[in-house]
Amino acid sequence: MHREGITFMNSYIIQTVSRALDLLEQFQESNAELGISDLSSRLKLQKNNVFRLVATLRARNYIEMNDLTGKYRLGLKTRVLGQAAVKQTDFMNHARPVLYNLKKLCRETCYFSVIKDSYTYYLGGVESDLPVRVAHRIGSSRPLHCTAAGKVLLAFLGQEEMIHLVHETELKRFTPRTITDPEVLRSELRTIVQQGYAVEDQEHDTGVMEIAAPVFDCNGTIVGALSISGPAMRINSAHLDNELVPLLRSEAARLSNHLGRRDQPEGATVVLESPKRLRPTRNTVGKPTPTLH
Repeated sequence: MHREGITFMNSYIIQTVSRALDLLEQFQESNAELGISDLSSRLKLQKNNVFRLVATLRARNYIEMNDLTGKYRLGLKTRVLGQAAVKQTDFMNHARPVLYNLKKLCRETCYFSVIKDSYTYYLGGVESDLPVRVAHRIGSSRPLHCTAAGKVLLAFLGQEEMIHLVHETELKRFTPRTITDPEVLRSELRTIVQQGYAVEDQEHDTGVMEIAAPVFDCNGTIVGALSISGPAMRINSAHLDNELVPLLRSEAARLSNHLGRRDQPEGATVVLESPKRLRPTRNTVGKPTPTLH
């Protein structure tokens, strides 16, 4: 850009907004927590000016205070923007071939989901070609607490974010199997981290099951969930444990590797070997049945 152009653009910069963005950029380091003095030193601003910036950003949930340390860190609103950025990036170019391969091997409907506005958001998917199948519209959302993808996304979030979403979001009941107790949900989330995947057995829709595994980026941060959805009558225990779960975790690990992930997440054992092709699943219904929604 020519010098005249730079001068023209600079004339439109609002200094206070620029300083607020400078302040947010100080938290780019992993798990960064900074006090007013730290920020004042880094930004070379008076503490009073820093405090006013912090108060404004805190009021809008872009930063929050850790009550234990008295220091500040990025707030939940930054994750909302981050997830919006995830949606707009080219992740689906990486996810799409994995989804097609996963669907080819398991023959059920497969999705890639992210968190958006405290829901699990179906960013992409490949629908099963079986007569009886599960189908969610791409771009639609489901609650976090009663879907396998949602529970995986919750489980691998930072502790503070997970607790906030579990306790501040209504755990609405959809079926008799829906978890509505925050403590019971948190216990299940701990199990999900340990085993590396989530199972949802008719917690949102009667007759529908879903399993999901986390997908990580190059920083080890969860960016989405890979999931398989199908009718409960077809996803029995043996089929789930012996075939679907190992296959799903292998493909989720492969997608994470495509996104730059090289070390496995703490608490989970990632299956990396190539899965064997699943046996074709017979349709137990004599004639085509409407798609489950």
